[in-house]
Amino acid sequence: MQVAGQRETQLNLEGIAIGKVVDFDPQSDQLYTFDLTANNTAITLEILEDTTTFSTWVADELSAHSARYGIGGYDEHRTIYARSHHFDTAEEPRRLHLGVDIWGPAGTPVYNFHDAVVHSFKFNDQYGDYGATIILKYNLNGQVFHALYGHLSLDSLTGLEEGQAIPAGKAFARFGIPEENGFWPPHLHFQLIFNMYAFKGDYPGVCQYSKKAAFLGNSPDPAPILKHTFKSALI
Repeated sequence: MQVAGQRETQLNLEGIAIGKVVDFDPQSDQLYTFDLTANNTAITLEILEDTTTFSTWVADELSAHSARYGIGGYDEHRTIYARSHHFDTAEEPRRLHLGVDIWGPAGTPVYNFHDAVVHSFKFNDQYGDYGATIILKYNLNGQVFHALYGHLSLDSLTGLEEGQAIPAGKAFARFGIPEENGFWPPHLHFQLIFNMYAFKGDYPGVCQYSKKAAFLGNSPDPAPILKHTFKSALI
């Protein structure tokens, strides 16, 4: 897929009320920033090769830091994608992460941060893929963009229709178990996208490093949205 450079790289959220994406109390809950690059030598091949072991490692890291959630990943060059051929291409493997991951227990509710409609949804059922995925379409201050919610529970897709209104504040999805989320430790992949091109129910969440500028231009940093969930805990 070819993605043209996107000039509209900043969100215009002036005067817009932004709600939470997950439950979080900044007065009592802790947020831990994960490093999933090659710099984190604690993530061994043995951990990555087994989803149960990987899930235990994530849960242990959160427990060790007394954190309700782990977070991180935007514009992060990750070696962990070597665990799945889904990210391999003939010319260059995909390793640059385009969204933010929120790591937490399966079943964690996911909320809509603003009024939206369902753009599309799909069960991307391949090892290393998103698993159950919902893409919502937003129009804020006349600026149209989309949010991809990946690695959801399969029942999150039940009853959805394209064009369906999802009101602000609605708990519309949940973190999925590995069998439903592409065989990853439970977490939410949250990615903003300006132009969906021809994609429905899917959009690359990881790109080739050589195409970084174009992909990041079309998927801006979600921090302006997520800061309303995590407040001062968000680094």
